[in-house]
Amino acid sequence: MQVLENISLKPYNTFGIDVKARYFAELYSDNDIAEFYSSLTPERIPVLILGGGSNVLFTKDFEGSVACIRSKGIVKLMDDEQHVYLKIAAGEVWDDVVKYAVEHGWGGIENLSMIPGSAGAGPVQNIGAYGVEFKDVLYSVEVADVISRHYRSFRPADCEFGYRGSIFKTREKNRFVINSICLKLDKQPVLKLDYGDIRKELVNAGIRDVTISSVRDIIIKIRSRKLPDPAIMGNAGSFFMNPVISADEYDRLITAYPLMPTFRSGEAIKVPGAWLIEQCGFKGKRFGDAGVHEHQPLVLINYGNATGEEILALAEKIIKSVKKKFGITLGKEVNIF
Repeated sequence: MQVLENISLKPYNTFGIDVKARYFAELYSDNDIAEFYSSLTPERIPVLILGGGSNVLFTKDFEGSVACIRSKGIVKLMDDEQHVYLKIAAGEVWDDVVKYAVEHGWGGIENLSMIPGSAGAGPVQNIGAYGVEFKDVLYSVEVADVISRHYRSFRPADCEFGYRGSIFKTREKNRFVINSICLKLDKQPVLKLDYGDIRKELVNAGIRDVTISSVRDIIIKIRSRKLPDPAIMGNAGSFFMNPVISADEYDRLITAYPLMPTFRSGEAIKVPGAWLIEQCGFKGKRFGDAGVHEHQPLVLINYGNATGEEILALAEKIIKSVKKKFGITLGKEVNIF
């Protein structure tokens, strides 16, 4: 494990923001993690752990230590008649994990195809898409406790999962380094097709015998059409979360905006943030090198040389506009530094 100084973070965040880390290390094993934390001195704090850098926006240099988790490995721990349990190193690319599971016929995460980032970010963000959330398939999370320097195992009930959040993002942010995750997948997959355009796309493609492989292919097709490739156009996926509103708020808004789309997740009523942003006139708009994607308004874009401050200013402008028009406050999904 080597600690470097004054390293550009541009290659390590999908927005492509060119800021520097005062100290920087890549960690490939549990021993590297232990050595890294043992080497910390007061001037090397605070610490930021990065996976794929796909859910962060840097607005300035990081005056502390940035560590990228690079551990690899997917191992089948055990199985029974219905389930298989996979131990996955935190540094694995998440979509590679989905591909691996689908190729082996194990269901549960095919709807989470093509979400950028690392496996270790899954429990932090409680990543979700097309009616599935990470918490639905999690069996356990193995972490290193930065304070006690001990290793711990979290079960789903310990993680305090919420909409795009968890204990690792909120109450205990920066305390735990995720070493690995264990997923509980189905040997006899139950397909979830009733979210978004999945069924419509399957019909259009002439697919009648639907499998987890065809679901993955369709979701990749949809996401590729709607979302920009970070390798070509800097972005962090959805910058905003879909807001959850009360029944009273729903009654007020649907009266004023009869065409407002909504969808339910359990007892919660959600309004598509993309619709709110589009109604405020931001879809496809560009402000210098910062902009809003032309197909998916939840996605903010770095067209080349935008600074983190410029992208954040655009985000705040959108939040203010949506609040003024609808009385709804958009929450940021992306972590700001």
